[in-house]
Amino acid sequence: MRTNLRWARKLWTRISPLGFVALKQISELYKFSVPLGDILFLDGRWYVTHVGLVRLAHRRSCVGIRTQMVRELCDGAASRWTFKATVYTAQGGKGFVGYGDADPSNVSPLVHGAEMRVAETRAVNRALRKAYGIGICSVEEIGSFAEPAPSSRESKKLPPQPVNGKNGNYGGPKVRDRLCQLIRQHQLDANLVKSYAVDFCGTKTLREASREQVEAFVTHLADWAEKDRNALLCQLNSYPRSKEEGAA
Repeated sequence: MRTNLRWARKLWTRISPLGFVALKQISELYKFSVPLGDILFLDGRWYVTHVGLVRLAHRRSCVGIRTQMVRELCDGAASRWTFKATVYTAQGGKGFVGYGDADPSNVSPLVHGAEMRVAETRAVNRALRKAYGIGICSVEEIGSFAEPAPSSRESKKLPPQPVNGKNGNYGGPKVRDRLCQLIRQHQLDANLVKSYAVDFCGTKTLREASREQVEAFVTHLADWAEKDRNALLCQLNSYPRSKEEGAA
């Protein structure tokens, strides 16, 4: 619990006292880990991630998970998919059923083209939440955000942006190049990454962050993007969009 509280204060600066109370209860009940990406704090609420649910199922010795497409509710031409997932917590049990759907209207533009996988993940998450009595929603189940993210085509064209200005002290060429590479590789919004970096480092601006803080952020970003990109996108989209141009 202490580890979760320490990391929560480091990652999110806008958590209310009630938010910390909820985190304590979540930590006690489900043993979710903040640094491992099991839960996220978005728009004043806690959400569990697919990684967190799968780790919980492993700790509770889940027997198996079965998924199947609900064909009568699917339309491949429209990228509309629905899946049914059944989680078995004991041998011979009937299992806990959950359904998940996805189409271009209820997923982030950043994951357009992956609606089938999103639908299956949502079904598994809902079934796992039923099986283990998880009252908080999973980030993969929430729909698209009010603010549209840039399309994948636009993201692929995102040029490398400098991360250190003339008077900046937050990173040399190697850190800058690695961050730009991560933004291009995982098709991230550069301005949202910058906002997240400021929040992560706990400074008013990124220029005030030390090189060590920026390096720690880049390592954290790379690890999260590799393990659970969808959860990272949800975290980035929790920040207001700025009209300012330029990368982190």
